[in-house]
Amino acid sequence: MWRVQPKNTALLVIDMQNDFVLEGYPMEVPMARRRIPEMQKVITGCREAGIPVIYTQHILLDTFDVSPLESTYNPALLTAGMRGGTFGAQVVDALAPEPEDVVVQKHRYDAFHNTRLESVLAGISGLRQVDTVIIIGTLTEVCCDSTARGAYMRDFKVAFVSDATGARSDAAQKATEETMGTFFGRVLKSGELVAEIRESESREGRAA
Repeated sequence: MWRVQPKNTALLVIDMQNDFVLEGYPMEVPMARRRIPEMQKVITGCREAGIPVIYTQHILLDTFDVSPLESTYNPALLTAGMRGGTFGAQVVDALAPEPEDVVVQKHRYDAFHNTRLESVLAGISGLRQVDTVIIIGTLTEVCCDSTARGAYMRDFKVAFVSDATGARSDAAQKATEETMGTFFGRVLKSGELVAEIRESESREGRAA
């Protein structure tokens, strides 16, 4: 089984926006809020290892319905949530991007769909050096799942961090983890992931 190699890896922080995280906001996901400490652990571990950090923002528009099927299934989105340029669309302060990070806006669940994400991954660590993505964020069963599948379909190895992704329910979290681990990648806890990154760094240091 493959292992996470920092020089070939990028971290994707999926949709950890105020509208998804803060209490009382339109798309609130309490599990995502509770798991911020584990997400911080992953982000810190990746930064220390030189792994690039890429954030996604799910963005809707007031000028026209840019994601019509999404709003069909959730009509509340026609009038509220994830509007570009608003406080709700911003990444939560606890996980705020650093100046060197990349932020990718998207209009569909899959962060690869009609975005610049694939082009960013193709060059962010040198030409086509990234072959592995780590996925954290929310919703586990929607945007994290869809992006993991999109990565897999493009031949990226997927490390899905179970305690640093947040679903709407424990059942949805468990079902997604089982599917991810069976068909689309590896499912790791945040501590396991960080330990693997550090072990890989140490091994590379000894080899040098």
